[in-house]
Parts: sequence; C-alpha cells; structure tokens
Amino acid sequence: MLDLRQEVETAVNRRPVDIAPLSGGCVGQVYRVHLAGGETVVVKFDDGRAPKLGVEAMMLRYLKQHSPLPVPAVIYSADHLLIMEYLPGESRFSALAQAHAADLLAALHEVSVPVYGFEQDTLIGGLAQPNPWMNTWVDFFREHRLMSMATDAAALGRLPVSFLGRLENLCARLDEWLVEPARPSLLHGDVWTTNVLAAGDRITGFVDPAIYYGHPEVELAFTTLFGTFGEPFFSRYQEIRPLPPGFFETRRDIYNLYPLLVHVNLFGGGYVHTVESTLRRFGF
Repeated sequence: MLDLRQEVETAVNRRPVDIAPLSGGCVGQVYRVHLAGGETVVVKFDDGRAPKLGVEAMMLRYLKQHSPLPVPAVIYSADHLLIMEYLPGESRFSALAQAHAADLLAALHEVSVPVYGFEQDTLIGGLAQPNPWMNTWVDFFREHRLMSMATDAAALGRLPVSFLGRLENLCARLDEWLVEPARPSLLHGDVWTTNVLAAGDRITGFVDPAIYYGHPEVELAFTTLFGTFGEPFFSRYQEIRPLPPGFFETRRDIYNLYPLLVHVNLFGGGYVHTVESTLRRFGF
C-alpha cells in the first residue's frame, strides 16, 4: 500500500499539510491537498494493480497544448499519481455559464485533423477507448464506439449477449440516420455535469477528459443525457456552429447509445433497459 502523503511530498518536494477527499472520477481516488507554502492542488492516486493515470495526464496536456479549452495544468504525473492545478468552481450552471460553455466547446470543435481517432488509445471512465485512425466517422463510431463498448460489456456479463446481434443490425444501417461531418473535431469526450466547473457566470474548467477526434454531435448529445446543459447552451452553440435538422429528433438518441453502453459496462442495472428502449425505438 503506497502512502499518499509521502508520494505527494516526493513528487513536488513540498509537504502536504491537509488532505481532503473530493467526489468524482472513475480512475483512482481524488483529493484536495493543501501544500506547505499555501498552494492547493488536486491529487489523483491509484495504488491498484494496473494504474492508468498517465493516460489522463496525457489527455489533459494535449487539450492544454492543442485547444483553448480550460483544463487543469498537470504538475506531476505517473501511472499511479496525478497532481493537477486546483480549479475553483462547482457543477452548477447559470444561463450565462451555459452560454460560455457553448463558446468554449464550439472553439474546441474547431480544432481538427484529417482523420477520426487519436494518436493513441484513451480512457472513458477508466474503460479502454480504442482510437485507430479511420477515414470515415460512421465506420469509426460503429466499430470503435458502439460495438467495441458493447462487446466489452457482454464479456463482463453486464450486457446480455443477445443485445450484440441487435446492435450489429442497428450498426449495419447507421448510414440511414448519421451523417459525416465536414471534418473531424477534437472532443473532450466526457462532458457531463461533474466534469465541468463554473464560478458565477463563467466556466472555470473541464476535467476528466476522454479525448479523440470525432463528430461534435456525439459530444453535444452526451450533454443532454444527464441534463448537463439545456436551451441556453444549445441556443448559443447553434449561433456559432448550426446543427443540421434531425439532431434532437433522431441522431441524439443514437449517439447517446455510446455513453449508455459505457454506463452499462461500469454499472449494469437500469442502463441496460435504457439501451433496450433505444434499440426498440429504431426497430431493433
């Protein structure tokens, strides 16, 4: 068992004077740590057999270097220990804060590369997220989001094996509902309520990313699944990057199959029924 205090002091050469647990995050334990000298940092600590915090550090550094999205600076990283800048704020969003979030995500979605995927595999909620480069979005979403996550969930016994055939049938017809974007966009990948911080009417940071280059609509859909943002966000986002017709009526539910399968993989239970409802809605 590794000692958190000693690990932090060794990493930053400063003594922790107070450590308090924070909520959130599926990878490791999260703490707010006051250091000697007055600085406050956030520490993630994973003393399990296969720690993966180095991947999270890479994703934060990539967003910091390649996008305007406000994310915590990485102070120190190893697979078992991640020390980050402490960002003030809470996960409560006024209408103006939602509009600010729309500005930030619209700017993020302008960051592009020629193909879909990422330079390495990443994580979402601690789960493997494969990112091989592909030329078409629908093929990428079919193979490396829906079917990959569903196969993993079935292997864990959290998704009935019978669902795989139904998902394969839906995936075979994705071209009927989904459209290719003009170009790939950099995505945060996990924009739900506790991964966004605001102070007053301004967003102060996005945390716990699951980055890759994909279609912005999959990101936008996720913000509606658990009520992260509402009308003020979408009204502002569409002033900057208008959405083609059919997103709210059809494509949103297909895209939200991915985070639902992530939740099936992590928690099972009622999320299986929500996947079932979506499959039935589309005739599967």
